[in-house]
Amino acid sequence: MIRIVFCWLLLAISSTGFAQDGDASAAAEPLDPAYEGVHGMVVFNHASSLYVSNLPSYRKPHNVQLIYKLIPKDSALVYLVRDADLVTIKPESFNIEKLIRGESVSVKADVYIGNYKQGGSLTYEQMDLTFSEQKYVRVLKDLGEPNNRQKYDIVELGYNSRALIHQIQGAPSYDHLILLFENISCITDVNAKSSVPEQDMLNYRLSFCGSMKPIYYHSEPFSESSSSDPK
Repeated sequence: MIRIVFCWLLLAISSTGFAQDGDASAAAEPLDPAYEGVHGMVVFNHASSLYVSNLPSYRKPHNVQLIYKLIPKDSALVYLVRDADLVTIKPESFNIEKLIRGESVSVKADVYIGNYKQGGSLTYEQMDLTFSEQKYVRVLKDLGEPNNRQKYDIVELGYNSRALIHQIQGAPSYDHLILLFENISCITDVNAKSSVPEQDMLNYRLSFCGSMKPIYYHSEPFSESSSSDPK
């Protein structure tokens, strides 16, 4: 009897070991090298917490919408984001598929007041940053034809704060991000007159979600004439 129990214990331990090895193999699946690149992002805050939103486009390595919690080594970034209308970062090259998987990633990045792709002012060089927690991810593929119904996803950030992020459609479309300060149930679909509505109209239609702060709106990378991905 003792011998039978001992054999069952050995079998259970071996099975657990094989399962763990399988999980490790899945986690170690090679990254797609096509996602390596310079991934510019908008930085925004709620109170003392910082978040980043990727600046996407239609083609790899930038075809992903994501929001991540950001931890800076230097708290000066918190005050800069709090006081500036728009802050963007230009990180060193890294594989963004790590963020798609939900991993924590540390990088060095240049920090700009304004959009660094459109003449922003370099404020900090090679700041140490950590993308610590995934809040939202959506890979841009199989988008279909554009239409006038604009859909927004609600992203829970914590501390009763949320973000609205537009589901980018097939060209022409636009990137739009809004910070919400109240936990109010509201309709987040907008029936517009075109597939690229004016920002003011969108902000007005979404204002029923409570007090808000528009963070970013941009349509150029998603126009029919776009032929390249900005870095």
